Amino acid sequence: MPILAQLSLLEDTFIMHATLQSVWDELSGQDGQYEIEESLVRGSPIKTFKSAPPSLREIWLASAVHEHREYLVYEDQRWTYGEVHKMVNSIAAWMCKQNIAQGDRIAIAMRNYPEWMICYWAAVASGLTVVGINAWWVEDELDYAIDDSQPKILFCDQERLTRFTAIRDRHTDVKVVGIRLEEPAEQVFDFAEVAQFPGALPDRIIDPDQDACIFYTSGTTGRPKGAQQTHRGCVHNIMNMGFWGQCLSQTMAKFHDTALIDPQDVPPISALVTTPLFHVTANNCLAQASTVAGGKLVHMYKWDATVALQLIEREKISSLTGVPVMSRELISHPDFNQYDTSSLKSVGGGGAQLQPDLVSKIEQTVSTARPGTGYGMTETCGIITSIGGDFFVQNPESCGRAMPTFEVKTVDDQGNETLPGESGELWVRGAPVIKGYLNQPQATLETITDGWLHTGDVAWIDDNKFIYIVDRVKDMVLRGGENIYCSEVETVLFQMDQIAECSVFGIADDRLGEEVGAAIYCREQEQATAEQIRTFCSSRMAKHKIPRYLWLLDTPLPRNASGKFLKRELKDQLPINQAL
Repeated sequence: MPILAQLSLLEDTFIMHATLQSVWDELSGQDGQYEIEESLVRGSPIKTFKSAPPSLREIWLASAVHEHREYLVYEDQRWTYGEVHKMVNSIAAWMCKQNIAQGDRIAIAMRNYPEWMICYWAAVASGLTVVGINAWWVEDELDYAIDDSQPKILFCDQERLTRFTAIRDRHTDVKVVGIRLEEPAEQVFDFAEVAQFPGALPDRIIDPDQDACIFYTSGTTGRPKGAQQTHRGCVHNIMNMGFWGQCLSQTMAKFHDTALIDPQDVPPISALVTTPLFHVTANNCLAQASTVAGGKLVHMYKWDATVALQLIEREKISSLTGVPVMSRELISHPDFNQYDTSSLKSVGGGGAQLQPDLVSKIEQTVSTARPGTGYGMTETCGIITSIGGDFFVQNPESCGRAMPTFEVKTVDDQGNETLPGESGELWVRGAPVIKGYLNQPQATLETITDGWLHTGDVAWIDDNKFIYIVDRVKDMVLRGGENIYCSEVETVLFQMDQIAECSVFGIADDRLGEEVGAAIYCREQEQATAEQIRTFCSSRMAKHKIPRYLWLLDTPLPRNASGKFLKRELKDQLPINQAL
């Protein structure tokens, strides 16, 4: 790039970041729409929104204003906000009749049916705590979660009911409500009847620090931990997302000198629910935020890129949020141009960082949409950071700035804060941080210090406060004293057109401690050899980072329920003697 062009780009970047900071300060400053104040929560000073409602109950009740809008869509079934409010009231009244008291827990175990959100709102708006059960769990895992959380009611579909039946003699005090059952079952209430029970939502005052939901961590190491998400945490996550949406749109309008679109002129959000509702990406960040905006949630039973394209065209989907592999499969679909995707305004993901090449491909492929992502955790009720639009295109390796209700710092192995620009474990403190882990005080103490959550992610922060996630603290290959971050190698591999999926991990080595290994799945009709892969890598990374061990798989890589690759499972199952 010519020097003058470089200088012009630097000047534009400086102006764009200065504009962002100005808008940020205006929105979050005194008398701003998202004014920040400091509150003492569980003994720690944290940042909160001055205008935040106390609980999710207020969030749900406010959605009644959208009575006539479509809310939930599944295949050929549709419900308006008004219809869902009636069902929520009925379910809440029925639970009161069952002597379920405020603070009690109910569990939801099912695939992405619309009933998931209906049950969720009925519970949290009544002051009950939802236990989100991973729909992929087998009997032993289900047994563990129910024993750990002690729910009074289990809402479940046919497949989950079959699994629960095998362990029911251990949980005889749990009432069961069956959803979309193939036939009536003994000692199981029919959801259709429960949803028509006469009565109203109980009138309750809910403390902001009360548990709203317990989501279990993925459980790739040991037993899963139940993260206690409070009403305060969930409400602030919703408001953080609203803040960023306004901040980004105002910044871009000022920077490009264009008119700011009146929110009244913006059509309601139409969002495709691609990831499981028992995780924060779909539930907290997509479903809850869309509900606040009076948007439509279009449910998928499971991810399928072809079906997704059909739904985008049919339902005029404006927002597609999933794990990165979903966005990649969508825009790489051979029939992508055969479908009308002009309704899309945002394409991105959560649950894992979008690879830089994917950011560019979204920007180039979907003419009406901009790439965007959020970085967060179950332990933060949703997003910690967010990035989109021009900022993401210019900084595809960044996950954005921390939202205004978070303090952030990077910490070394001794617990000392690192210098600006230096990598360290990212610690965050703020309203969305969980209360702790259910029944695991020691794990809570190890993870949260004076309100600071240890994310387990290695990161550095630039002069504009943009955060760059390098890798997981323990997801690093230590080769001969050299630190090799797995995500760095994966980013390079994903630049190779033939590669559809890849996962990088360390392999024990007697001489060097560890060597780099990579499991790779290539696109159909676009195979690559080990030699081609290493040659490709050799021009893009230092020699010691190039995978010594390569496995070229015939099937896609295994994933957990949230769509993340099961790195440890791959590492344990792939024979060294079969590596290339």
